[in-house]
Amino acid sequence: MSSSTPELDKRDQERLARTSERRFEKVVGISFTLSLIATIGLGVVYWQGGQTQVEGALLFVTLGGLGFGIVAWGKYLVPQGPYVQDREELKSPASEREVLIESLERGSNLIVRRSFLAKLLGASVAAFGVITLFPFIRSLGPQPKKMLYVTNWKKGSALVRSDGTKVRASDLEIGGILTVFPEGHAGGAISQTVLVRPSFQDIVTKPGRESWGPQGYLAYSKVCTHAGCPVGLYQELTQQLLCPCHQSLFDVMTGANPVFGPAPRPLPQLPLEIDSQGYLRAQAGYDEPIGPGFWERA
Repeated sequence: MSSSTPELDKRDQERLARTSERRFEKVVGISFTLSLIATIGLGVVYWQGGQTQVEGALLFVTLGGLGFGIVAWGKYLVPQGPYVQDREELKSPASEREVLIESLERGSNLIVRRSFLAKLLGASVAAFGVITLFPFIRSLGPQPKKMLYVTNWKKGSALVRSDGTKVRASDLEIGGILTVFPEGHAGGAISQTVLVRPSFQDIVTKPGRESWGPQGYLAYSKVCTHAGCPVGLYQELTQQLLCPCHQSLFDVMTGANPVFGPAPRPLPQLPLEIDSQGYLRAQAGYDEPIGPGFWERA
């Protein structure tokens, strides 16, 4: 009876050790799971505009869960040692062989459980790595898509100045220039248009545009077709628009055809009309994309 007591005590200790290990495995698993959930929540909150207090709390849980789980794993689930093996007896009794077999079986279960914890740790770290890219991605701004070459001009849009006041047919003298926008969208960078008046007579810049230049008014997109700079200078003597960025010149009398510089194509022309009250309006929107050609591939 007394010979079996140490063996029973040893098995009880092993059972207690296994129970303790499983308890700590659950704690580590919960820690990594909370970190993963908090990381996902952090990404969602940040992507939707962010809230400093919530982001701080979620970041605390994310990093705290990772740190606590890693420390607990290293302290309670990794063998601590040192281990000394007695070599006096080379032959093991049957009871020790049974204990060894149980230990090996238990070790295989540990490998499965620990691999799951490793996967949880990897998922949490990977998710946090992705979330750290969000500020960089967000700093790039929204994707331009079609907003770079579809303007707010449409049929009947009144020409207005930056302060929103409408432009009359009597406002400009010959040689005059004015930056205009469609009514309701004053200041819009993509819709900005340069209005010039080379003559008091109707101007036809190209075949098919017989009615686009009433009383000598011509309107062209102000966005240069080279690099998107604003075309803001008008040379009255040569009747040319100048882009100051790279010195591209556009002949207003021939549909803003480029005559000098790197611009590859003409400025799109906006068809104009004069309503019954003498205000300038657009007959329609631009019939081609405005700006540089690479914008169409954005």
